[in-house]
Amino acid sequence: MTVPASGTLAGRQLVTDLQSFGLQVDGQVGGIARKGGAGPSDHRTVTIAGQTVMVPVYTAGARRSPFQAGPPGADGSHVLVRDGRPVGTIRFPAPPRFYGLTTADGVPYWKIALLHGRDTLATTVHQTCIRYADRRTSCQFCAIGQSLEAGRTIAYKTPQQLAEVAKAAVDLDQVRDMVLTTGTPNIVDRGAAVLAESARAIKAAVDLPLQVQCEPPRDHDWFQRLRDVGADTLGMHLEAATQRVRERIMPGKATVSVDRYMDAFASAVPVFGRGQVNTYILAGLGDTAEEILALAGRLIALGVYPFVVPFVPISGTPLEDHAPPSAEFMASLFTPLGKMLRTAGMTSSDIRAGCGRCGACSSLSAYEAAA
Repeated sequence: MTVPASGTLAGRQLVTDLQSFGLQVDGQVGGIARKGGAGPSDHRTVTIAGQTVMVPVYTAGARRSPFQAGPPGADGSHVLVRDGRPVGTIRFPAPPRFYGLTTADGVPYWKIALLHGRDTLATTVHQTCIRYADRRTSCQFCAIGQSLEAGRTIAYKTPQQLAEVAKAAVDLDQVRDMVLTTGTPNIVDRGAAVLAESARAIKAAVDLPLQVQCEPPRDHDWFQRLRDVGADTLGMHLEAATQRVRERIMPGKATVSVDRYMDAFASAVPVFGRGQVNTYILAGLGDTAEEILALAGRLIALGVYPFVVPFVPISGTPLEDHAPPSAEFMASLFTPLGKMLRTAGMTSSDIRAGCGRCGACSSLSAYEAAA
């Protein structure tokens, strides 16, 4: 049994539905899982409809999904069941080989960087943030401290550790790009300095396209400095489309207003190139589809790629009981947004590195490709 290809209407709708509803698993499913931390948390890597995506997973006693993964077959695939009816087959890719290695001082490589999607390596260089500990300033969806508290990562990844793991991931698992993000360590460079140091070391060790992600630094000259040490693309994530929602959901980060982000984008695009700067927008936090699309239009006009993903609540955060957006809501965004990106000639296939190139947290790229 197969599922329709991701580029077809049925295929992209199935991926959109699965990322909105999540997948029920019984604990016997293998593969690559993510829990806590920054990025696609409480997710599992799934290959479906010809693409590898990150899908939220639920176990017994947690939020329920109409999608279930059946027991593995002889070839390792699983029947995908929706409301008791088989709708196709899926696979859970095996963990990459570099996960089995450790540094000379005994740190497992998977505590330093993780595989996202099919072939993107990702790490949070500083697993701490000045906003996280205080509920008055923290982003209500963020779980950056959970994986550190659980011993699944280390607080700071040195440039040498990152370079070592990146080279192994390329050599052993054919990783194609790498994302370097960070908790915000200060309000001046907002992490740009530590990202620059890390990027320089990685580029000296291996030829790997890099995306760096931070809040807009006060000094926009950091964009050129980051580019000069080897960063290929830049991510500065608004998370929500309107200042109204940002102030409610992320009161600390919202002090860097939407207007200040737009100024930073205008400075960064000439440095990195059109389509090589992106922002992450979580749909389902309270912005309307019209508000998200209006912002996306402004971003595209500046040359910024708006990477829109469905918000997935993470257990242990203030928003753990917040309902994810419906598949219908996501399709109402992706259909016009995909057309906007095609018309502008600025699609994910042209991004050199990062979340937009990986695309595993969203089905947006399938809508870009639609006729």
